[in-house]
Amino acid sequence: MSDARKILVIDDDRKLCGLIRDYLKPHGFEVSARFTGPEGLEAATEDEYEAVILDVMLPGMDGFEVLKQLRQRVTVPVLMLTAMGEEADRIAGLEMGADDYLPKTFSTRELLARLRAVMRRNHVSAETITDLPDEELVAGGLSVNEGRHTATIDGESLDLTPLEFAILATLLRAKGRVKTREQLIDEVSQRKFDIFDRSIDVHISALRKKLGDDPKSPRFIRTVRAVGYQLIDSEREVGR
Repeated sequence: MSDARKILVIDDDRKLCGLIRDYLKPHGFEVSARFTGPEGLEAATEDEYEAVILDVMLPGMDGFEVLKQLRQRVTVPVLMLTAMGEEADRIAGLEMGADDYLPKTFSTRELLARLRAVMRRNHVSAETITDLPDEELVAGGLSVNEGRHTATIDGESLDLTPLEFAILATLLRAKGRVKTREQLIDEVSQRKFDIFDRSIDVHISALRKKLGDDPKSPRFIRTVRAVGYQLIDSEREVGR
């Protein structure tokens, strides 16, 4: 099974880990499991996996701390498992860099669909990058080159997830026009990412943090109430 796609499950529920392994195996996945936070973190950073399924409640180190340390070392897609109804956990996970979340009462079919989605959105193909224009998109201290997949703020490199990069580039290309949430989702999805309406605000929030942006007095991304978001170009604003 050398061509199987390697997945790591970090969850102390051994029965659930076995269920996930047995279900995913016929779909071309090779599943490994770790049952504590420290063991999972070690495995995820020492071996190469195409995705990690991470529970929030773990012995030794909770899932949020595992995710935090994981994001400092690798860019592997992470699908978080949260308790049913714990919206705060889902938002916190997305803000810290999780790619998606799934309640622990999930169906195996939904797990497979979400897993495939996070793997797609985090693997921008070489063909896709080549097709992107090699030009600088610049506004208010921000500079993005889609062809080279680089982003800087005041000359300093930005460490963005592929999805955050796509959102920022979309706002820059709009040249100050307001983008509705639906337009952002549509344009990002066309670039081979999957994104859900309920999570767009969370990804914007994570992007703002990396930009050092204050939503109450924004330098870069302005919220237009009941509409969407707008990239602020300070030079255009001054020239009004």
